[in-house]
Amino acid sequence: MTQPQDNTPQLLSSNRRGLLRNAGIGTAMAAASGLGLLGSSKARAATAVTDADILNFALNLEYLEAEYYLFAINGIGLPNTAINGVGTTGNVIGGAPVPFQSTAVAQYAKSIANDELAHVQFLRTALGSAAVARPTIDLYNSFNTLWTAAGLIQPGQTFNPYASDLNFLLGAYVFEDVGVTAYNGAAPLLQSKAYLAAAASILGVEAYHAGSIRTLLFQMGQGPATAAISAVRAAASGAADDQGVTLNNQSNTTPTDANALAFSRTTAQVLQIVYLGGASGGFGFFPHGLNGAIA
Repeated sequence: MTQPQDNTPQLLSSNRRGLLRNAGIGTAMAAASGLGLLGSSKARAATAVTDADILNFALNLEYLEAEYYLFAINGIGLPNTAINGVGTTGNVIGGAPVPFQSTAVAQYAKSIANDELAHVQFLRTALGSAAVARPTIDLYNSFNTLWTAAGLIQPGQTFNPYASDLNFLLGAYVFEDVGVTAYNGAAPLLQSKAYLAAAASILGVEAYHAGSIRTLLFQMGQGPATAAISAVRAAASGAADDQGVTLNNQSNTTPTDANALAFSRTTAQVLQIVYLGGASGGFGFFPHGLNGAIA
């Protein structure tokens, strides 16, 4: 596969790290918008996409989520029967079983893992021979890059999302909100009512996941950490489309806009987030890019 286009600014430059470390989430988002972080990308430049293109974009994201959760509960990821397809089949960097201390958190992880596996299988079946292969997924360097950008660790330090219950939940927080906004943004682009209904159903499940993760993190006092992660995501998307688990010193388990509507992101905005600023962030969770037309 060709290297993904790097038309985004260097989100993870030293001055950006300083901004996200020292500024509040509102300031970070406003500055990101002013600096034109939304940029251009192949996905944004595309004038028309098919339903298959959109479903394959979703499939790439479901591969990422499924691998994250399956490794957490089983120590292994997707079966070989669920990773091949159109494009280059990649490997998974990182991933390990979590030494869960809480039975409840372990059960949450298993339930979500089963859902994400089912989403992968459902989309692959719906796409048939057009389904893209699982691209290379990085569950190690990507977290170090993101945590450094958020100011949660210092350069040279590492963050292991599989080291503890809390680390696992913070890692899950990265994905679930992005999944909700991605499906919300992509659903109106679908032409098939059947596919639209399916996308809406998956969106509902992802929202259930996000709400559960956010509730647990609020109970664990992780408002500051989630705000820092949200600031990085919002800076990457270039819009005020992200919130931590606390807002105005109150619980914020359902992040919404002023009309209590779920945030929505374009495919280009989602790519900005999962690529973590492009080459400067090693293309984030997809070091060789996504498979498919939207990449």
